[in-house]
Amino acid sequence: MTFDELSTENDLIGSILIVDDQPANLRVLASMLKGKKYKVKKAQDGETAIMAAISNPPDLILLDILMPTMHGYEVCQKLKSNPLTKNIPIIFISALNDVFDKIKAFEIGAVDYITKPFQEEEVLARISSQLTIQTQKRLLEKDKRLLEIKQKKLEDEIKQRKETELILSQSRAFIFSILNSSLDGIAALEAVRNDKTGEIKDFRCVLVNQITANLFNLKVDQLIDKLVFKDFIDDKKIGILKYFIDVVEKNIILKKDIRLVHNRKKSWFHITAVKLGDGFSITIRDITERKNLELKLNRLATIDSLTQVYNRQSFDFRLKNEWHRCDRTQKPLSLILCDIDYFKPYNDYYGHQEGDKCLKKVASIMDTIVKRSSDFLARYGGEEFAIILPNTPSQGALVVANTIKKEVELANLLHQKSEISQSITLSLGISTVIPSSHYSPEDLVKNADKALYTAKQNGRNRVVANILNPF
Repeated sequence: MTFDELSTENDLIGSILIVDDQPANLRVLASMLKGKKYKVKKAQDGETAIMAAISNPPDLILLDILMPTMHGYEVCQKLKSNPLTKNIPIIFISALNDVFDKIKAFEIGAVDYITKPFQEEEVLARISSQLTIQTQKRLLEKDKRLLEIKQKKLEDEIKQRKETELILSQSRAFIFSILNSSLDGIAALEAVRNDKTGEIKDFRCVLVNQITANLFNLKVDQLIDKLVFKDFIDDKKIGILKYFIDVVEKNIILKKDIRLVHNRKKSWFHITAVKLGDGFSITIRDITERKNLELKLNRLATIDSLTQVYNRQSFDFRLKNEWHRCDRTQKPLSLILCDIDYFKPYNDYYGHQEGDKCLKKVASIMDTIVKRSSDFLARYGGEEFAIILPNTPSQGALVVANTIKKEVELANLLHQKSEISQSITLSLGISTVIPSSHYSPEDLVKNADKALYTAKQNGRNRVVANILNPF
C-alpha cells in the first residue's frame, strides 16, 4: 500500500484524492492535475484511500472501480457511511461502461461517472464543477447559520416587544417615550363598529410613532383619529382587515409577514398584533433584507443552476410527497425519465459549452410542455431529466412523453455525431403505478429506468412505458 502527497503550495485551489491500483493511471491523472493548482494525493488500494480520507479529508475523490481486495463500490459505501467522509464528493473513473454500473455508482452516493479512456478536458471540467458545487454548499451553510442567528435575534426582540406593549397600555407617558425611541413601527388602534350590527368595519388610529407614519409618507398627526382602511389602506390588495378583526373578536395574537409596495419598492414587513381593549396594538418591522435572503437560499437549494429547472434533491423530496398523496387518494402516479441520445459524443464534438446550451434548450422545451401546476420537471443527473405526473395514467404520460420527443425533434438541434439522426433526439422511459404498500418510490424510479434502458436498446429516439400494477 502506498500513499503520497504531490503538492503543498499555499495557493492550491482544492485537494483531490486519486484512488487506482494501476500506477500508470495514477501518474496520468496526477500529471494532468498537477499543473492546475490542485493539491493531489494518491492511493493504490481501498483501505489506504479510506484511511487517507479520514485522516485528512480531501475536497474530492477520483475512484476506480476494479481494484483487488476492495473494489471501488465498497470503498464508496464505507466512505458514505462514515460521518467524517460522507459529504466528500466521489467521481468514479472506470472502464466499465454498462448503464447498470453507472446506476449502481449513483445509487451508492457518487456525484459523477467518467468512463475510460477519458479526455483531459472532460475530467478537468467535471472536477471543477463538483468543487464549485462544494464551495457553494459551504457558502450556503454559512448563510443559513447567519440567517438562524438573525431569526433567533428577531424572535427575542419580538418577545421583548410584547412585554413592552403591556406597559404601554398602563402609562401614556411611557407609551410616548417608547413610541419615539423604537426602531420599529408601533401603533394602537380601536375598533369602529357598525351601529346596527355591531360588526367591526374599520379601525381608528389612536397612537402611532413616526416609523409607522413613514410607511404612509405622512406625519404622525395626519394619522391620529383617522380610519386606517377607509383613508389609507386598500384592503382589496392585501386582505389584512379580517386578520385584525380576529385579533379583537377572538383574542388571538397575529404574527404575519406581508409584502407591500413602499416608496415604489416591494418591501417585506413582519407584523405582530395583540388585542388591547376593543382594538389592538401593533408592531411593524422591516424584514425585506431577511426575506430576500430566505428566498435566495430557497432557490439555491432547489433549482439546478444550469438548466433552471428543479434539481435532483428537489425531485427526491417531491416524489415522496406525491407518492404519499396518490397513495391516500389511490390515483395513478406516472414518472418519465428522459435521456438525450448520444450526448457524450455531442459534448466531445461540439464542446462542453455547446453541451450546456443544448441541456438548457431541451430543459426549456420540456418546461413549456409540462404545464400543470402539479407536474414536476427536474434535472435527474447529467443529460437525464425526470418528470413527475400525479393523477396521470400511463396513457396520459405517453401523450406528454411523445409530445416532448416530437418538440425536441422539431427544434432541429444539430447533432452530427448521433448514430440515429442529424439532430438531437430523446429516449424516454415511463413507469406508472397506483401507490400501495407493495411498492415504493424507488420501485417507480427503477421501473422507469428499465423502460428507458429498453428504449435505448431498441434503437433510441423512442418512448417505452411500463406499468407496475394494473388499474
